[in-house]
Amino acid sequence: MKILYIGDVMGEVGIETVENILPELVQSKSIDLVIAQAENVTNGKSMSLVDMKRLQDTGVQFFTGGNHTPALQEIHDFLEDDTAPIIGPANLHNCPGRGWKYVDTSEGRVLVISLMGSKVGTPIDADNPLTAIDEILLQNAQTDRVATIVNFHGDYSSEKIIIGHYLDGRVTAVAGDHWHVPTADARVLPGGTAHITDVGMCGILNSSLGITWDSVIPRWRDNIQTRNELETTGPRQFNAVLIESDNTNQKANSIEQIQRVF
Repeated sequence: MKILYIGDVMGEVGIETVENILPELVQSKSIDLVIAQAENVTNGKSMSLVDMKRLQDTGVQFFTGGNHTPALQEIHDFLEDDTAPIIGPANLHNCPGRGWKYVDTSEGRVLVISLMGSKVGTPIDADNPLTAIDEILLQNAQTDRVATIVNFHGDYSSEKIIIGHYLDGRVTAVAGDHWHVPTADARVLPGGTAHITDVGMCGILNSSLGITWDSVIPRWRDNIQTRNELETTGPRQFNAVLIESDNTNQKANSIEQIQRVF
């Protein structure tokens, strides 16, 4: 089957970027399942139900999360509902829900798991992601499915690479995000797991990860407390990976980076 994983959707302009690119992409690539990283959708933090519906209308079928996912109370019931297509990190203590769910596709059931890695700056309260994923895979060992997709949300490239090799041969794909900057290392690992350190983002290209220069430069240069302001003008970028898998063994046949700037 063909699974598209979209990097962090950053604010309103990120939603518009997905709306512009995704419908044609799904049709031209014959994509079976679309998953998007949704921790930054609404004003840069979490995802409102209105914005969730907009992205679903454009073709997104499932949403992964990160440290900002619990920020909006209105999404909490959906995180806890096993039938709602959204999860936060399984190992993040303050995030409702168990952090993994199944999504039904025309090709069969797919298990989607979200995990939180280390974060620079404000500390987070989370369990060890390696022991967390071991427990989740053990719990689901007897459940039939055609693919298992793991989202790893964190800052350190070392962690993102290590967990890819740790899960090689055990899951279909490990997609890293949170940086908002796409890495050039998408590949199928020796055991058959597709991996990328960071998928990238959907939003404004000429920005600091989707934030205006004026928001971040005085903070760095002059040690002035400033508030992040989302950039809304200039060229836009769409970053994703397309994973093709074998339904008979859950292994990945290929992973392709998809980048659009317009």
